[in-house]
Amino acid sequence: MSFVEEFVTVAGANIRLLRGGRAGAQPLVFLHGAGGHVGWMGFLDALAQDFEVFAPEHPGFGRSDDPPWLDDVGDLAYFYLDFIETLGLDRVHLIGTSLGGWIAAELAVRNQTRLASLTLVCAVGITANGRPIDDIFRMPVEENLRRFYADPERAARRLGDMAKLDMNIVAKNRNTVTRLAYRPRFYNPGLAKWLHRITVPTLLVWGDKDGLVPPIFGEAYRVTIPGSRLVVLKDAGHAPFDEQKDAFLATFRDFARS
Repeated sequence: MSFVEEFVTVAGANIRLLRGGRAGAQPLVFLHGAGGHVGWMGFLDALAQDFEVFAPEHPGFGRSDDPPWLDDVGDLAYFYLDFIETLGLDRVHLIGTSLGGWIAAELAVRNQTRLASLTLVCAVGITANGRPIDDIFRMPVEENLRRFYADPERAARRLGDMAKLDMNIVAKNRNTVTRLAYRPRFYNPGLAKWLHRITVPTLLVWGDKDGLVPPIFGEAYRVTIPGSRLVVLKDAGHAPFDEQKDAFLATFRDFARS
């Protein structure tokens, strides 16, 4: 389906937003990961057949503003509460992947009155058995991509594509991630104790071959969010909505219908 790219101002920050789908349909908001905005990928296009889809680029990333108030992930949680309110959205299906999943979880423990559901995909934000994820900033690029993808050929193609990236945006994204999420490394020590506050239906989706945020982190979320359901997709890495798009969509649609 077609989509539009626009800029919206929320909390004094001008951010880039991709949106598409049926106007007036139930809203779905997708929050991207630490690598930056994924663009209008196939899974978003498919979801736009059933929902009005909003895919913002976080403050501090890409072509969005880096506002002076942005100090930690909690600031992004409050920002997206303002984003949902400013756009007049209600009964929102909120999906967050990786860093975006952490933001979504932080948002939900603060205020879930405008949410219909929460879906965390390979989310960081908490520890598993007391340990954070491995240090991605100390990994060679090749190792990072090997862990990111289940399919080695995808990893090789992605490595080749990196030469085409805008390195100014890459540097901006990395600087923001370092500021928000590096000390402590990709988790909030206080988040897990408040996850019991999440009462909206919650789906956790992981790739069985995610080498960056392994499924043990999905299990850590499952035992702390009441009634949540963990689905581990086969032959998928850190972006199951890409590598196993059809299985991801079937899982989410079944969840949203129920």
